[in-house]
Amino acid sequence: MASSQPAQNRITKVLDPTKIGTWNIVRRPPIPNHTVIQGKPREQNSNAFKEFQKQEGARLRKALNRITHGKNIFVYNNIRTNQVVYSLTRYLEANSTIRIRSENNVLSQMVFHGKKTVPATLRKDMWVPYYSVHFNDAKVGLRAYHLLREFSMQRQLSPPREMITITEEFLERKRPKDPIEAEKFDKEFRPKLGWMMDKKQRARVLMDQKATSVADIAAVLRIQEEEIKNGFADGKRGYLTRTARKRRRAALRKEDEVSARAAERVAKFEEMISNDQVEYKIEDPQGNDEYDLEGDEVKILWSDLYDANYAESWPERVKHGELDLTRDHVMPGQKPLGVEILAHEEFKEKKPSSSSS
Repeated sequence: MASSQPAQNRITKVLDPTKIGTWNIVRRPPIPNHTVIQGKPREQNSNAFKEFQKQEGARLRKALNRITHGKNIFVYNNIRTNQVVYSLTRYLEANSTIRIRSENNVLSQMVFHGKKTVPATLRKDMWVPYYSVHFNDAKVGLRAYHLLREFSMQRQLSPPREMITITEEFLERKRPKDPIEAEKFDKEFRPKLGWMMDKKQRARVLMDQKATSVADIAAVLRIQEEEIKNGFADGKRGYLTRTARKRRRAALRKEDEVSARAAERVAKFEEMISNDQVEYKIEDPQGNDEYDLEGDEVKILWSDLYDANYAESWPERVKHGELDLTRDHVMPGQKPLGVEILAHEEFKEKKPSSSSS
């Protein structure tokens, strides 16, 4: 009875699985010394031990991602080129020595438009959080993720003619401020009104997806309104042949086995980080203030709320909010409502003295 008493008095804290993927204890989970690796016990300072620990961290992150897979889409933009990429995790894997699937998914979204238009790896200092989209149903979220990637790829591979044509607006934006340089610019480009841009200009225009990405997500949500009305993601299927039903049952059994192994891995991690005072649980965060969604509602959190004006209109089921401030490349959570930070630490507002009155 004495041993069970502390467990009853422990505080239970729920962790958001989308926010702990970058923790050091997740990326490199503790492994006992002299663990048998590749058929023999290994020391903690050996290369085999370090590589195994790194692989275990990747497996743990993958298991954590399965908890909310498809319910969240995280969007990042490049501060230099305004390229936009979509991710199902809050972090972009930027270590070129560990080519795990998340980095390859991001790099595959970039189309080659010429020299130095596709980076060799992801630099944390070049990609910043843009906005995040949150759904109640994972199937709806994955459908939106696929549509966003398709729209982006189609626009870059087959752009509208007016998008890559030299127009008056394009010349006004590119014209130098210096009068002499502006005169030279007009002499060179004014006769080319209506022409197609050269290769370098086309590359810059097609890579700049900051505005079109917002228009895309608004269009995707409108498309999904009709799909949901027609029964999309309601679990009902049309007629399937006997062979198709057999393949589906085999796929579902395999999916259940993988989910069970992932849940077991997460449970072991929960037990490892818990102590006598606090019991940690890693669960789907649906229902808290950040993900307060009902039915088919969608929430979009913005780094800059004014970016939402890039879309002409938004469906009524969309709720908007702001992302918290961050200096990291990891996508933050929702900004706390009703909290205004006017100063920090020693930078405090000076109160008026009574003598001045």
